Amino acid sequence: MGKLDGKVALVTGASRGIGQTIAELFAQEGAKVICSARTIDEGDHQLEGSINRTVSLIRENGGIAEAVAANVSEPDDCIKLIEDSKEAFGVIDILVNNAALNYYIPIKDYPLNRWLRAFTVNVHAPFMLSQAVLPDMIQKQSGAIVNISSGAAIGPGRAPYSGDPARGGVMYGASKAALERFTQGLAEEVYADGISVTALSPSQVVPTPGTVYHKLVEGLDDPRGESPELMARATLLLASEPTEVISGRVTYSQEILQEFGWISAGQGRGIDSKGSGYSQI
Repeated sequence: MGKLDGKVALVTGASRGIGQTIAELFAQEGAKVICSARTIDEGDHQLEGSINRTVSLIRENGGIAEAVAANVSEPDDCIKLIEDSKEAFGVIDILVNNAALNYYIPIKDYPLNRWLRAFTVNVHAPFMLSQAVLPDMIQKQSGAIVNISSGAAIGPGRAPYSGDPARGGVMYGASKAALERFTQGLAEEVYADGISVTALSPSQVVPTPGTVYHKLVEGLDDPRGESPELMARATLLLASEPTEVISGRVTYSQEILQEFGWISAGQGRGIDSKGSGYSQI
């Protein structure tokens, strides 16, 4: 018996990396999974991965999944994504807001259209998708929303500064900090409706096609990195534990897995060092 038997889960950014791994694990745990992203087929994007490939991998392992393409920077696409997901499998029980976008550009050079688009994907889309699934969740008095954040939400602190700046990551960090505040605010609003809302970041950088491309890790086998399976398992934990136990948590993969006994020992953010301010309240 799986932890998500009978559940319908929507995972955005499911074409590769963390989102793909979450979608595969959720299907293994019995959920019917909607895999969403912009990349439909291999070759549509410069990076390896597509939602059709993720769905094929799930089905090959006996899982149930459908691919629904969406550009979550567009409000109409967000609404249609929820409608198409419900048409495929019914009411959504679990929403994982994993899709993210960044351009590593210093603020002095950051084009306004790119800032607005990235902030929309990282913050406005989780708001729009959450708002769209909430009526059904409230009616059922159950549901889980997991927002995938980042260690970038932890700011550099006060001066003096030395060394290289954070490679143009100010926008990404600012948007993820906003996502964490949104998480705790929404968690409070819907707590009485039996809905959990949480935010999760990797304890260590996860080697994925995206992080390799942006040179955040040296390769998919970088020993300094964290397996995407740890993020997937931590997302599963947050999606399946009782609301009163986990709602409002802003946490880190290995921290939460160690706390609940899913791993014996962890390392990285949340364990060896403090997380963001929201993770500490």
